[in-house]
Amino acid sequence: MKKYFIAGILVWVPIAVTVWVITWGLSLLDSVFGSVMHVIIAVFPRQFTADLEHFRALPGVGVVIVVMVIIATGLLAINFAGQWWVRFWDKQMTRIPIVRSIYPSVKQVSSTLFSGSGQAFRKALLIRYPHANSWAVAFQIGVPTADIQHKLVGDYVNVFLPTTPNPTSGFFMIVPRSEVIELDMNVEEALKYIVSMGTVAPLSTASGVRPTQLSNTSEV
Repeated sequence: MKKYFIAGILVWVPIAVTVWVITWGLSLLDSVFGSVMHVIIAVFPRQFTADLEHFRALPGVGVVIVVMVIIATGLLAINFAGQWWVRFWDKQMTRIPIVRSIYPSVKQVSSTLFSGSGQAFRKALLIRYPHANSWAVAFQIGVPTADIQHKLVGDYVNVFLPTTPNPTSGFFMIVPRSEVIELDMNVEEALKYIVSMGTVAPLSTASGVRPTQLSNTSEV
């Protein structure tokens, strides 16, 4: 019975987690639509309240509309006129008290993480953690600022060390480049390796390819 139970768990856990992640994402999109509709209902005259409430309650409408708005915003942002509006919007947001201390930082982080030209999470690395005789899988996320580099002796890199099995939390660390080892596995394989607590071997290293240490001239 124990063997059959474990076999059943191995079948259902990936399905359950996948369904949970998809459901969470759809709920998030629907909640964004619901918040916007709540504001619209509060602003519009009362004779439209019943129709707007009925529209908000339609299943799947919120997800479709939010996805379409995101795609339309992306299409607008990549052309010349859209870029002007994005710069104008950023300029106005930086003039609002409190907001200007949050918005620029969030925008810079999101641009770094999601931009195709960004350097965040481009390499999987091995770093010494939590002590000199043990290693952990981390991700290179750039180089320290000029102020930090000026105060440190040698060449350093910024790394993100995710926790297991939840890689959405972790530690930001600045480590010497000479003590960092670049892995042959890509970021996706490294994430699977971390989430599985080392039980899922990356395909790129399954053949026994040894990792190479980062040189001082490697691309950041």
